[in-house]
Amino acid sequence: MTEVTRATDGTSSVDVAAEGARIAANMARVVHGKPDVVHLALVVLLAEGHLLVEDVPGVGKTTLAKALAASIDATVRRIQFTPDLLPSDVTGVAIYDQESREFEFKPGAVFANVVVADEINRASPKTQSALLECMEERQVTVDGISYELARPFLVMATQNPIEMEGTYPLPEAQRDRFTARVSMGYPDREAELAMLDDLVTSDPLAALTPVADAAGIRALVTAVGGLHVSEAVRRYVVALVEGTRRSPDLRLGASPRAGLQLLRTARAAAALAGRDHVLPDDVQTVAVPVLSHRLLLTPDASAARRGAEQVVTDLLATVPVPRGR
Repeated sequence: MTEVTRATDGTSSVDVAAEGARIAANMARVVHGKPDVVHLALVVLLAEGHLLVEDVPGVGKTTLAKALAASIDATVRRIQFTPDLLPSDVTGVAIYDQESREFEFKPGAVFANVVVADEINRASPKTQSALLECMEERQVTVDGISYELARPFLVMATQNPIEMEGTYPLPEAQRDRFTARVSMGYPDREAELAMLDDLVTSDPLAALTPVADAAGIRALVTAVGGLHVSEAVRRYVVALVEGTRRSPDLRLGASPRAGLQLLRTARAAAALAGRDHVLPDDVQTVAVPVLSHRLLLTPDASAARRGAEQVVTDLLATVPVPRGR
């Protein structure tokens, strides 16, 4: 085991575990009692993915997104998704300039390193689809011209699964573009008491200062991408993904994109743990949040109150685990 994960070019090295711990500690000043949630947000960031935060109102979904954004000295934009939000508000629009007699592109809110998409399911499907290209290809195409987005690029979207009136459920194609889904859950008693103490007199988010910058995050991402993954672990990832497609409880299994995201997040989890190689344990750690939101249950499984998380958990218990590195 090594604490330092080296970049793939061999010219520099970064301590992914130490840098990740600094960011996590900074976020924990605001997000009380949720170390696993904070850790998953960091995993998704270093895997160059996107995170869907789904839970009931008032448990800190937007706070988690803002805390991560505030911990990185990078550009941050927040989009409040509403029924009247237009796709051009997200991606940008070309406006005719009468003086130059040319069209000038005005970038939309998506042109930032961290984009907080608040209550994403309140916008129309047409507006939701404006995120499809930028989430997958890190670019925006307007009037036939493509504009690259800055790296790192992370979309953190929140949605409330309970209050469904006036909302538009995310289509499967867009859910599949989110690397992982996390539920905040209610805090324990001590964490809730700490929240009362912190929030009564001041806003801790306002006092949060960055502990990393965009260049530093890019170096961490490069280091994570260089982690060793054995053939056995790769086959294990494929076996898990294939298992969802054969499950009698599912009418839609995981896509090839899901397998790629599972491997990337396992790499990030291994790097944050201070290792230079990926273990099957790393795959198991991220399998439920990475796979479950992409799966569609059969009517019989839904009637039996089986959740997608339970299906993935059962697969982890039945798919043979490779030994060694």
